Amino acid sequence: VVKLVESGGGSVQTGGSLRLSCTASTIDPKRNFVAWFRQTPGEERGGVALIFDEAGQTFYADSVKGRFTISQDKAKNTVFLQMNGLKPEDTATYYCAAGSRMGYGSWKEPRHYDYWGQGTQVSVSS
Repeated sequence: VVKLVESGGGSVQTGGSLRLSCTASTIDPKRNFVAWFRQTPGEERGGVALIFDEAGQTFYADSVKGRFTISQDKAKNTVFLQMNGLKPEDTATYYCAAGSRMGYGSWKEPRHYDYWGQGTQVSVSS
């Protein structure tokens, strides 16, 4: 069983930066993509950024384009989310998730992902 472990969350002021890490416990040969999601209480979990393992192609939610960057270090089996220009509305629990097959519909939907990390909290104060 592959486990994903997130780290790097914390509290920052508006305009600050954080870098989240998502490390897999083992290599999954079936894995094709990894994404970051976020969720606030009472809201659905939504996709923030996606990266495809092989080609490194990336996608972003409109709300974070130009501020967040997803990247990977294959040697460390780790995916990063660099978050710059943080805003109070970025406050959420951030999760990484991995999958092997992207089905029909938006990549931002949780149903495409096979396994998830436990989450890391990001708080941005004004």
